[in-house]
Amino acid sequence: MPAVLTVDPRSGVPIYLQIAEQIKRSVALGVLQPGEQLPTVKQLALDLTVNPNTVARAYRDLERASVIETAPGRGSFVRAGGAGDSPRVAAEIAGYALDVALREAKAVGVTRDAMRDLFEAALARWFSLEI
Repeated sequence: MPAVLTVDPRSGVPIYLQIAEQIKRSVALGVLQPGEQLPTVKQLALDLTVNPNTVARAYRDLERASVIETAPGRGSFVRAGGAGDSPRVAAEIAGYALDVALREAKAVGVTRDAMRDLFEAALARWFSLEI
């Protein structure tokens, strides 16, 4: 697996969600290709220094979201035909990034109204040409 996953236990985001979101993002960006094998639960848990149950939960969530498929005795693979091109997955990735940004803004004292102004300015900047 070419993607490097990292977790931050202090982020306030459950570790299994961090793992799942990073894998979704890697699939959506084409870093992980359909049919590509993911590390085993045990190997990824060792690499990230987390409990194997945490990785197993992330993999189960990814399987339910049709991002990966697991073949008993063979491992977990990026699902072909799929979720990487899904607008739903793209929206989930964007939602996750937005949650992180909002959490950080709130932590440093940005008010709701100031955040709304920042968001509207960013929307205008990034989507000004779209109708």
